[in-house]
Amino acid sequence: MQTDLFSFSDSMEEIEKEIRECKKCPLHKTRKHAVPGEGGHRRRVMFVGEAPGRREDELGRPFVGAAGKFLDELLSSIGLTREDVYITNIVKCRPPGNRDPTDMEIKLCSPFLDRQINLLNPRIICPLGRFSSKYILEKFGFQMESITKSQGKIYKTDKILILPMYHPAAALYHQYLKEELRKSFNILKALMEEEDL
Repeated sequence: MQTDLFSFSDSMEEIEKEIRECKKCPLHKTRKHAVPGEGGHRRRVMFVGEAPGRREDELGRPFVGAAGKFLDELLSSIGLTREDVYITNIVKCRPPGNRDPTDMEIKLCSPFLDRQINLLNPRIICPLGRFSSKYILEKFGFQMESITKSQGKIYKTDKILILPMYHPAAALYHQYLKEELRKSFNILKALMEEEDL
């Protein structure tokens, strides 16, 4: 039986509460809002970005800036909405100046993501960008050479299919990546049809 995220018990609420109150690393001192994640899970697809940006920090929601608009466009292009998928990040608080997350920040914050994955039990995980792709691939026993070589490839485990993609923000800075992202979303669409999701 497929279930919406919102009908889960308090477990997801508990994770989100812990994220909002978290003080494990110095990022809590500079954040406005932690960003646990949001969406539904009807289609058993999960997107994992790297860390919130300025708009996300202001609103406490993932992918609401320019990159988020492009992500919405990509979802729409294959017949999906945010309510169909769950969207989150490895690091739940904004690194100052939108710098890359550090190894320590990823190490301290990733247990929240691990719990979200365990709870949601997605069939497909789409890590967005090199940090999330490296983390997700290594978590499931794969080695990532580079985001350029990994993106658009399907990595299979018994329970989860991993489809790394370029981060939508990168495509806003490098126009040629937009077409690569569109190709990856078409791969996702075919994969979902194959899996009957």
